[in-house]
Amino acid sequence: MRPFEAGSGRLTGVTGEHFRANDGPDASPDVAAGAAPEPVLPDAVRARVVALAVDLFPSLGPDVLPGPLRRFAHFTPARRAKMAGPSVAAALTADAEFRERLAEKAVEAAGPLGEAVAAGTPPGAADPVEVAALAYLARPPHWTALVEAASATAAAAAESEQVQAATRQLDRLAEQLDRVRANAKADTDKLRSDLATVRSEADELRARVRELSKALRDSEQDVRRLTEAVSTERGRVAAQSSTADAEIRRLRSRLADAEREREQGKSATRAGRATEDARLWLLLETIGNATQGLRRELALAPPDTLPADAVAAEVAGAAAAVEKPGAGRLWAADDPARLDQLLGLPRVHLVIDGYNVTKTGFGELALEQQRTRLLAGLAGIAAQTNAEITVVFDGASRLAVAPGSPRGVRVIFSPAGETADEVIRRLVRAEPSGRPVVVVSSDKEVADGIRRAGAYAVPSIVLVKRLERA
Repeated sequence: MRPFEAGSGRLTGVTGEHFRANDGPDASPDVAAGAAPEPVLPDAVRARVVALAVDLFPSLGPDVLPGPLRRFAHFTPARRAKMAGPSVAAALTADAEFRERLAEKAVEAAGPLGEAVAAGTPPGAADPVEVAALAYLARPPHWTALVEAASATAAAAAESEQVQAATRQLDRLAEQLDRVRANAKADTDKLRSDLATVRSEADELRARVRELSKALRDSEQDVRRLTEAVSTERGRVAAQSSTADAEIRRLRSRLADAEREREQGKSATRAGRATEDARLWLLLETIGNATQGLRRELALAPPDTLPADAVAAEVAGAAAAVEKPGAGRLWAADDPARLDQLLGLPRVHLVIDGYNVTKTGFGELALEQQRTRLLAGLAGIAAQTNAEITVVFDGASRLAVAPGSPRGVRVIFSPAGETADEVIRRLVRAEPSGRPVVVVSSDKEVADGIRRAGAYAVPSIVLVKRLERA
């Protein structure tokens, strides 16, 4: 890019320190005036000047940007244009150095068109708005004329657009008028046809009214005959009603006798049931004693490996990938006393959907803190009861080293490709028929499945309340 040639008034180059026409005899009157008021920019030119400024913010150093504009430098272009527009316009008017440095970047970015505008000789085929925006920034000779020419061009384009819009509107109105006329003619023809149809229907209705009038007279005669027959029938029904009332009173008396007999039968049944319950208790006591004797005779020791241990070992062997933990749906809260009753069953196995419980009770904590808090609470329950406790977590967030299990609590992380819900179902299926199994989960699908397998389903909120009470 070449500098101004002295005395020529042509912009042949631009630098950061001198981006304006020289003061020679051919300088622009607008430049020579110096203090003359700037022309009012058309909306399109002003918008283009602001767009050029916000687009070139990143290429200007923070020392060039005026203070009010520096906070917009790191915004996105769209946000800069929206937020910094008014401030940019004011800075361009008040800060000549900022405008000159911005003009240097704008002319350089515009290429040949920028050089032509800076020289005061823009090509005639160029966009007048672009030319006026560059001229406003670079201030070549007669730049105000370029701005006025852009204003006139924009006004002419707007007027032409208005004329074209009015022409299109007239064409649309003409088409609408033709359609209205065609519709009106069609409606008129239809109304004439409907009128003829209505007249024909009116004649038919008159004939029908005459027929109905005759039928009405015949019906009135029939009504009179039927009224007389109804009066006769009412007398007969009254006699039958009197007989029926007497029969109802007799049946009510028999019903009262039957009720008394039924109450007597209930009393006898309750007495017999008490006897049967005593017999059943004696039978169960006998069976229990026999079972204890058989256990002593067979010398059966408590098993070293429980069914849930086998499932946990299988899961640990298959787990190799990292999965994301899931979360179940919340159910309505319940009384934790129900859980205490279930934990009091002999040899009960408590299976817990870990993350389902933690996200129900303290989901605001990190996953590691959720696991730690749950396991600490379960350790207390294990110490208070004789229940076997197994807690299952989804294995997606498992660390390289699995956390330790507290005494009396078995911890399982589901392997890759298997969720905690599926591991819980496997644990339930692994237990022998008849052993009480309690599953804590608010996942309705899991609860329905384990109920069908014979296990007890308890919502997560129940265990949360039980832990809070402890």
